[in-house]
Amino acid sequence: MRLLLVGLLALVPAITSLGAERPPNVVLVMADDVGYECFGAYGSRQYSTPRINKLADGGVRFTNCFSTPLCTPSRVALMTGMSNVRNYADFGALLPDQYTITDLFREAGYATAVAGKWQLQGSQHAPGVPPGDGFDTYCLWNTGNTGRRRFWNPSIECDGEIIDVAEDDYGPDIFTDFLLEFIDANQDQPFFAYFPMALVHSPFLPTPHSSDRSSKDEQRNFEDMVAYTDFIVGRLQDRLESLGLLRKTVFVFTSDNGTHHTLTSQLGGASILGDKGAPTDAGTHVPLVVNAPGLIKGGRVLDDLIDFADFLPTLAEAAGLGLPKTIEPDGVSFWPRLLGQPGQPREWLYTYYFPRPFAEEFATPYTNPEVAYVRDKRYKLYRSGELFDLRTDPDETSPLDDSGSESKAVRDKLQTALDSMPATGERIPPERGEASRTAARPRWR
Repeated sequence: MRLLLVGLLALVPAITSLGAERPPNVVLVMADDVGYECFGAYGSRQYSTPRINKLADGGVRFTNCFSTPLCTPSRVALMTGMSNVRNYADFGALLPDQYTITDLFREAGYATAVAGKWQLQGSQHAPGVPPGDGFDTYCLWNTGNTGRRRFWNPSIECDGEIIDVAEDDYGPDIFTDFLLEFIDANQDQPFFAYFPMALVHSPFLPTPHSSDRSSKDEQRNFEDMVAYTDFIVGRLQDRLESLGLLRKTVFVFTSDNGTHHTLTSQLGGASILGDKGAPTDAGTHVPLVVNAPGLIKGGRVLDDLIDFADFLPTLAEAAGLGLPKTIEPDGVSFWPRLLGQPGQPREWLYTYYFPRPFAEEFATPYTNPEVAYVRDKRYKLYRSGELFDLRTDPDETSPLDDSGSESKAVRDKLQTALDSMPATGERIPPERGEASRTAARPRWR
């Protein structure tokens, strides 16, 4: 399928405000396992994130960006622009027949690189794609060829080779250095740099900037890891600035899912317990900052609903690229909104979540039964029929009934949206879905 799609993309004139023939560069940074509550731009005073705050101050910050609850499902949606209900097959797998954001930029003549966490190479139940599939160059952990170490003394594969590292080498620095060298080497042509970070996933270890390199305090170490994530974003921004590329680059920062369930953050006088793996707000509400000073007006906050499937069509439009006619993404471009235009903001977003369909038991959030839901900015309706008011019940402890006319109207609207999507995963064996639907749902809290 990939070969058939080659050449279908047409490079059209880039945004005229660039004042140059070349289209903009794109740098897409996705942190691992950290919710919106961990960033100063969203009101946190607990975490030190000055560079991401600055990115938001000069760009656009979204307050309603939602991922899936777990890493691989979010990666598949981001890479393909499709809902997981159409193409998710198993944890760690991106099906080889999928058109991806990598194809988009490569076929348009961009130089492409990926560094960080791969996790798309396939499983015993579903085929995947090789490390760095479609990218010109890669430097990755979790490729199927690497070990478990991602931070100190890491196991990393770069362009087919396991690299030599020392005991004091820090994986996130290796990934960052790799991308900085890529940017240097390709500064005279458009490039796409994708950085699915290893930070801030467990194990929660001290960073090179930690005052106590032997600390066992996971909460303290996690806070240091968030600060180091911010430091890395700053390194990327500084290099772009030194090369005169800031105004020629669309820089995106987000995260693949919410914070780990052992960690607590303070925000606005409230304590937020992380809920990674669960489809609650604390498991899916993630930061999204877009900075492109040569293209969009900064200093703005938008409350538009954003889904991970939206990234592919948005970045395609930002770069002035068309999508193949054979592709019908579920994602909706929010690029017009970034430009200050009315656009077509979502009225609702749909999430399908079945992270490990071949698990023997569906008893925990990480082996969750098949779940689908639609939400707007306030309400959420599960396919099971449970309706929640997320403004008053973000932890989803008390489903609403239909005793009031307002809740019935909300249910009818969201049910119509649910009915517009497939009832079950199209790439998952029917018997696995059936086994899931007879399992007890986990207690997310």
